[in-house]
Amino acid sequence: MKFFHISDLHIGKRVCGFSMLEDQRYILEQIIELIKEHKPQGILIAGDLYDKSMPSAEAVELADWFLSSLARMEILVWTISGNHDSAERIAYGGQIMEKAGIYMSRVFDGRPCRYTVTWSGIGVPEVTCYGETEENEECLAREAVDIYLLPFLRPAQVKKFFPEKNIVNTSQAVEAVLEGLPVRKDRTGILVMHQFLAGALVCDSEEISVGGLDQVSVSVTDGFDYVALGHLHGPQRVGRDTVRYCGSPLKYSFSESGQQKSVTVLETGPDCHTVKTDTIPLKPRRDLREIKGPIEELLRSEVVQGADPEDYLHVTLTDREKVLDAMGRLRDVYPNIMRLDFESRESYEVEEEEIQVEDKSPVELFEEFFLLQNGEAMGEEEKRIARELLDDCFTEKGE
Repeated sequence: MKFFHISDLHIGKRVCGFSMLEDQRYILEQIIELIKEHKPQGILIAGDLYDKSMPSAEAVELADWFLSSLARMEILVWTISGNHDSAERIAYGGQIMEKAGIYMSRVFDGRPCRYTVTWSGIGVPEVTCYGETEENEECLAREAVDIYLLPFLRPAQVKKFFPEKNIVNTSQAVEAVLEGLPVRKDRTGILVMHQFLAGALVCDSEEISVGGLDQVSVSVTDGFDYVALGHLHGPQRVGRDTVRYCGSPLKYSFSESGQQKSVTVLETGPDCHTVKTDTIPLKPRRDLREIKGPIEELLRSEVVQGADPEDYLHVTLTDREKVLDAMGRLRDVYPNIMRLDFESRESYEVEEEEIQVEDKSPVELFEEFFLLQNGEAMGEEEKRIARELLDDCFTEKGE
């Protein structure tokens, strides 16, 4: 069987004040087209369906359109709640949605939900929910896949179900939940989880706790043939090739600007413990990238047309002189600038120094501060303005 693995859709997210809803719909439409082309039997959504626990009406409408589209295509869907989601809202209506082949993780009750999937090679696979009688369990084909849904967990949520265990951090919490699972050796086991595995690479847009208490040891997943991870936005493997973060389908911070976003594809073989993986690249409606240089260089037509000027941009100006109305001039050709920085103002840090102030005038002290802050001396016009302002200030104080 073939599955798509995606995560961290963050539907409804805003980046630097820009709504990403149009971009999200565009990339979800692209994923639907890839499903039509590659024909997976199911799709695993490893958490953070929404960007907020109380998503906007527009975000809910877009998520409903996406899930309904998959249901109409008879694509099975398994979704867990992430740290940005409300577990209760993700679970709402879950039993009704299961009739359409949409399986939403339930509110954590001490154990993951398990779904056993069997497929004859024709039509829609059959799904048996966890909790069926042992007799029905034995009737299932041996060439089956068990999918375990483990929503985002915090230690406090787990401790009440395992009072006999000393659970202090997230790794201990996840280990307590997973170690007692009846993982069958005669089936392919897939775990869908939304946690931070130790050793993984993080981005600025991700929420990671200080001190490492939220890190989970990769060894707790050793009993599974594939681990479909969400939470980190950069596609990567952790420990072994079949423990994977698929990454977010869109770039949500400039620390992700160099990443190639993709859909992860996993395919089970006749050997129940063999899982092959691949990736399919995604192309956003607008890229999120960084450009740097003097303003006149960045405004040259060859530079502007070198990439899509409609992209979301972080611009760093390297001009040594002050640039009047920099944002206005740049937005005439780059309408979606998210962030503007000036290298000459940021690359010089004011260091602590002993400055003898007794024999220096306020203007001289201000000139020294200006030099330390900007890396260049004040011009004559700037000195004149500073003198006038300081004279007015001291005149008002009667000094």
